[in-house]
Parts: sequence; C-alpha cells; structure tokens
Amino acid sequence: MPLLESQSGPSPPAVANSRSRRILFLDAYDSFTNNIVSLLKEALGDDVLVHVLHMDLKTLHADPSPDWTPEDFVARLPCFDAVVCGPGPGSPLCEADVGAFRLLWELPRDKAVPVLGICLGFQSLVAQFGGGIRKLRRGLHGMVRRIEHRDGDIFANVPEFRATLYHSLCADVGQDVISPERWETDMWLSPKGAPDLVPLAWTVEEYEDGAAEPERILMGVRHAKLPFWGVQYHPESICTDTAAHGVLKNWFSQALKWNESTGREMLPVDSEHIADSFAPSMIVERSIAAESRVATQKWWRDMQSGLAVSRSAPVYSCRRITLPDGVDAADVAEFLGVGGADSIMLDSSSTISGDPLARSSIIALEVDQALRFEYHVGDSWVTLRQPGTRDQEEVCQRIEIDSSDEHGAYDVWNVISEFWQQRKVAEEGGQEPAFKGGFMGFVTYEMGLSSLSPESISKNRGHHRPDLCFAWISKSLVLDHQAGVAYVQTLTPTPAESWIDDVVAKLQTSRAWQQPGYGSEEYKSIAAKRQPNEALLKSIQEPTGRLRFKTPKPAKYDDDVRQCQDAIAEGQSYELCLTAQTTMTRPRGNDVPRHLQQPAVTNGSSNGVSASSSSWPADEASRHGTPWQIYRTLRARQPAPFGSFIRLAGATILSSSPERFLAHDAQGLCSMRPMKGTVRKSEAVSTLAQAEKLLHIPKEEAENLMIVDLVRHDLYGVCGARRVTVPDLLKVEEYSSVFQMITVVNGQLPSYHNKNTSTSTSTKSVPNGLDVLAAALPPGSMTGAPKKRSCEILHTIEPTERSIYSGVVGFLDARGQGDWSVTIRTMFRWDDERAPPLEGEEETQPREVWRIGAGGAVTILSTPEGETEEMFTKLCGPLGVFKDAA
Repeated sequence: MPLLESQSGPSPPAVANSRSRRILFLDAYDSFTNNIVSLLKEALGDDVLVHVLHMDLKTLHADPSPDWTPEDFVARLPCFDAVVCGPGPGSPLCEADVGAFRLLWELPRDKAVPVLGICLGFQSLVAQFGGGIRKLRRGLHGMVRRIEHRDGDIFANVPEFRATLYHSLCADVGQDVISPERWETDMWLSPKGAPDLVPLAWTVEEYEDGAAEPERILMGVRHAKLPFWGVQYHPESICTDTAAHGVLKNWFSQALKWNESTGREMLPVDSEHIADSFAPSMIVERSIAAESRVATQKWWRDMQSGLAVSRSAPVYSCRRITLPDGVDAADVAEFLGVGGADSIMLDSSSTISGDPLARSSIIALEVDQALRFEYHVGDSWVTLRQPGTRDQEEVCQRIEIDSSDEHGAYDVWNVISEFWQQRKVAEEGGQEPAFKGGFMGFVTYEMGLSSLSPESISKNRGHHRPDLCFAWISKSLVLDHQAGVAYVQTLTPTPAESWIDDVVAKLQTSRAWQQPGYGSEEYKSIAAKRQPNEALLKSIQEPTGRLRFKTPKPAKYDDDVRQCQDAIAEGQSYELCLTAQTTMTRPRGNDVPRHLQQPAVTNGSSNGVSASSSSWPADEASRHGTPWQIYRTLRARQPAPFGSFIRLAGATILSSSPERFLAHDAQGLCSMRPMKGTVRKSEAVSTLAQAEKLLHIPKEEAENLMIVDLVRHDLYGVCGARRVTVPDLLKVEEYSSVFQMITVVNGQLPSYHNKNTSTSTSTKSVPNGLDVLAAALPPGSMTGAPKKRSCEILHTIEPTERSIYSGVVGFLDARGQGDWSVTIRTMFRWDDERAPPLEGEEETQPREVWRIGAGGAVTILSTPEGETEEMFTKLCGPLGVFKDAA
C-alpha cells in the first residue's frame, strides 16, 4: 500500500484517541540531540513524550534503567507512535555509527514503525534502500541554505525556508546524470537504482569561483511504500527558519495516519524503561529519585563525618561601603595581602574601559586557611584538605567514590553539591554582591573529558595534580565597579563583625581607596612597550637571556589543521577546536611579591591586611618577575572582564580571559557566552564596523553557530525542553587587542511544585548551576561538535594534555549563584613541573615551566595558513607579557 499523500498544511497531530503520544529518539552521540527533542515538543505539543536512547541501545547517564538489548528494542517499539533517527558523527555505511537505525529499516512490513531520519539518520535511510553515499565537494557545516520543495507530502503547505546544514557526506541518487533540461521534472522522480526512494526536497550549492558545476544535494526523501521519511538539514538549529517546523508537524501527522490505517498494534507505555527524557518535570523527578538513593552511595557515608561536616550552617555577615571611582582591584588586593601563595582573585580589569561585562571583582581572603576539595581524574576518592597553620597540622579526609566508569566523575560533583547544600544561605533581596562566600577554584579540561570521553585521557599521566580544586572561601571582598559599592563579608560559624570593622577601617584609609589607580602606572608603562607579533616571535627564537621559549612549529600546526579537515570531510566532526601549547622556562626565584616583603599594617595573618609599596625593590637586578608582577602586567596590557589570579593546589594561573563560560543566579537562570570568530586589531581593522564586515561572513558565522547549537544542547539537557533562548546571536564585541564574535544563550532551570501539598520540594531536589557546569564541561568552544567524537579526534592530534588551559575558573557561592570563565588567554604553571638547567649557563637547579595554550576552530572552510596565523595572534598577547615581565 503506498503512503497517503498529504494535501493539507501543518496541523496538530491530534486524533480521536486521547492517549498521550510517544516518540523514541535514537541519539547517535550528537551534540544537537537535546535541541531536536525540545523542538519536537515545541512543534508537536508538550504532552508528546520523547524518550531518548543511544543508537547503540545504551541508556542515557541520567536514566537509571538498564541498557536495552536488540530484543528489548524490538519488543518496546509498539510503545511508540514513531521514531526519530538523529544526526551524529561518522558514516551511514559504518554499523558502529548507526547502530539500531538498521534494525528499524529491516523490520517486516507488518512491524514497520514510522521513522524520521535527520542528517545521519536520513543518510542511513538512503543507503539502506539503494542510494549511494559520497563526499560533498566541500562540506557544509554551519552553512544556511534555501530548501527547495514542491509543497507535497511532509512539505505540504510549508512556506519556502532556509535551513542550517551540518554535513560533508551526501546522498547520491543519480542526480548528477540528469541533464539541465530535464532537471526541473526528473528531480522529483524515484531514481532507477533506488526505486523505493522518492525525493522531496533539494538544495543546489553554487561555487563562487565558477570552477565547478553547481552541486545538487538531496535534502528530503520518503520511502515509497513504508513509513520512512528523512531530511538532510537540521530543523533544530537556531538559524533554521521556523517555517521548517511545519515539516515536523506534517511528518507526525503522516505517522499517526499510517498507524491508524494499518491497525498497527500500540502497547501501553513501559514506565519502568520509558520516560519523557527532557521534560522539565521529569528532570526534577529524576533528581528527587537520585536524592532518595544517595544513602546507598559510597561517598554519602564519608560525608557524614570529619571535615565534611565542618563549617555547616554558616552565618553571613557583610558591610557595604562606597567604592570610590577608579579604585583598582589589584591595588586593593595588594593592600589586603593577596599575591603570594594560596591566592584567588577574579578580576574585571576591563571595567576601566566601560566594559558592561566587567561588573565585579572578587578577592578571596585567608585562602591559606580555606578548606579545599581536590580530585585527580581516575582516583577513587575526593580529598578534603584543611591546610595546616602554625598551631595545627594539615588535616585530610578521603571521600570514597565509584571510579569504575565515567559515573565516578559525576560522584565528584555530588560530593561538592552535598557539602554546598548543607551551607546554603538565603537571598536577602535588594542589591546583593556577586559572591557571598562559597566555592572558588578551577577545573581542568581533562576533568570535563572524564565524564564525556574517559578513553581520551591517558592511563599514565605522569603526575598526580588535581583536575579540580575548589576552596571554600569564608572571608572575601567584592568590588561592584558599576554600582560603586564594595562588600566586606564573612561566611563563618559565628558573626565576625570585629574582623569586618577592622578591614573596613583600614580599606577606607588605604592608599588604594584614597588615591585610586595609584599602583597601575608602572605596569601600564611596561604594557605599552608591546612588540608587534612578528617581531616578538622572531625575538624569542634567539636563545639569549634567562628565558627560553618553545613555540608550536607552523608547519606542524598546518599539518594538524589538515588532519582536522580530513576528519571533517569524512563526516567525523562538524568543527574541531584545535590547540597547541607554548612552553617557557626560567630559573626559579623568589615568588613573594614586593608588597608582601613589607611590614604588615597589623597582624596580617589574622585579618588578611598588609601594607603595599609602589616602588620596585632595590635588588631588582635579580630580574625575577613574580607571578603577581607578571599578572599585573598582563591585566594592564590585556584588560578583560573575566581575568583571574589564582595560586592554589600547586597551580599558578594568570588569566585575561574574555570569555564567560557559564553564569547562573540563585533562581536558576543560566547564561552561556560562546565566543568564536576573531580578528586582530590593526591599522586596517581598528573600528567595530570594520571588524563586523570581516566577521559576518559564512566561515566565521559557521564557527560560532556550531558552538551555539552545541551550547543550547548542553543547557536543554539540564534545564529541559523549551527552556532555552538566544537573546544575542552572532554579535561582534571589541576587546583590547582583538574583536570577537559572541552569542548569548540562556536557560532556566526547572522548579518543582507538589500538587498534593501545594508546596515546593526542597531546593536540594532541584537541579542547580553545579549540575549545568558538570554537564557542559569541557567548554564546547574549546572542543568542537559533536563534542564527544571531536574530543576523541583531538586526542589523537594534540600530543599533550591541555590541563588548566581549556578548563574553567570561577565560583559557586552559598546562595547558588555562580560565574565561570573559559581558561584562555592564560599563562599557567604547576609547582612540580621542572625543566633541566641550561648547559653552559652556570645553572645548577631545575627550571620552572610555564605554559600558554592557543588555537582556534577548524572548519571545512579554514585554511592551514589562516588557522596558524589565528593561533599565533592569540598566543602573542600573553607570550609578550611573559617575555617583558618574567
């Protein structure tokens, strides 16, 4: 029996039967899956249940039910009205890439289930029923094209629309042998080699250079006799016209008609194994269920004693004072004794130029006394460490976790969340500081990999450095630069009013307060001596002086770009964020900055306040720039909204990051700012308008768009369907040395209301910003898409760990508010990494090693030369600072 031809426009797929509708979504480990699930609910109705299962029949991490067997799969198909075979990396000809897709195509007719294939699912459908698969002449990842259809079948009454493409392979149904004269009619006919395939939509790719004939690309297809449809484009992309949603409505209407006309048997939902995967209510229900099981977890028992129960139920105390115009956070930090060992400052230094993102700087105090959580990927424990003091030895406690698989990485976040939940404080309303005390610290790139792609982390890493270190900060100062307010605050077992009074009194009489910006001039003079990039790169190749540099080899980076493009052309990835590391070595020296070499104003160890001096010490002949001096030069040369100075757990991080990864407030509003598309400031590109002309081109917009769609997927996975928006898309912003294209993606975490009691559950049961952070790592702007496969490819190309670089730095405060930046434009050092002394230089001690990572997004439109130039452009900012200040 041929399929019914739809002659009516998009309409709700409701039928007389009021039973809720169900769709099975087969995920091919793609990074856009959750976007499609949300779109299905938006287009078809929130009451449509969409259950997500990986195409290899593994259940989602959040799904506690067992993985399915092929027998389970076939037996449970009657529980679903239809199936969607989603997009993903790889080839439709590779069984490992499509998995259960083929089980659907091979079902006997009386068991056939309506299916929609998208991208890879579409290609699998074509390949199964006689069509060929070949490479496009040029991949079309992130490209937006007009979709041509003839207003029939699932395209009935759908206006013309443009859609985003993410593919480098395409269907070959003999379109190239059709003559131009017959194309307009024969394009809609079933090909001789695949008579069961009926073309429904096309696009034609024109090549600007005219060297090649236009390329005809099949965009939509249906099976002539079975309920199978497919589209090559991505209906869920933020840049696909909303008119395309009508195709989904038509498809589901056709699917229900098939079920009704064939009398297809439908079974009741198997609630033990089938659920509405990304409905906000289901996300909360899963969170509640997980909470009910925590008492059975290894880590839970350990969290009931020792350091894990210290500092519970803290009291928040604060004094709000006026912040004079022009006060520099670094000057204040120096006055407060920051800059030596164990320091944390999150620094909005670009506030000086009116940067709207540079709102607050946060200075942690008495970090050397702060309890911290440390975790090294692969360990079966989290370490709680209470540093020692003059009167007390260091105390450590191990929290045992399950490290048998990637679930162990999630246990780390559960441990941190449990500690935080017991120390939450309420919002007080009105104007409040960005941070009220709580966790501050860093996460490495490898920590993100540990749950996403654990096989991409070497078993023998050669070190035991923490991949996560969070310190619980109980004393801090927040400078709200835009409101002109400072907050001196504590989060302690009992109020600390006398400490606050002491700090406030000293701050208000300090030179940092009385003479704003006094300490910045000397660093500005160093920063102003910046060399042009070409001269800088040439100068560091000469092995003279104390410093030694090892930069990436341009030819090797060119080859790495080509390897990435080969993988993209084969359909393994849409975009790969390739990076390389530069190493710098120098003799070890005294890292105590000069302001800490002066007498303290009072007992600085008890209140964190010390004196500051603005003059260089007399023995500067040593020429050893301390980390603090290097950082002050960096922030003067490259002011940024998300800068940071961190010395914690053996790591030293000096960052001028312009990129926010994730911000979330206590009400569950989350915001991410993927940054892709860069142009260096120069005489030729000195204005925003000039930069917009260069960045608003297909290559640059595609780079950004791919990460935007990935970030939307990450947020939907925790926030739930229909709870993500994009208020700013492909916007160009100006920074000190570059122009960057950014997009803002917002998500709202779900809440839960108990209908029986008219009260909400405890917030402990509701997903929070920490859940979003854990789910979204590593940052998509540093991986590419699809994220999992891209990370696996990059692991084979990049020879070393990224470590601190490509991770995140930030805070989660006691209210549940957080802000995390991507660790780029950053220099970092590990205390235990050493290089041998230089031969013939009278050196006898090992040298310290510093690293800078830099890179960019490789797409099919990239050129090796262009990507290499972009990598060196990003590298030269922090590299020049190190050369001048170290």
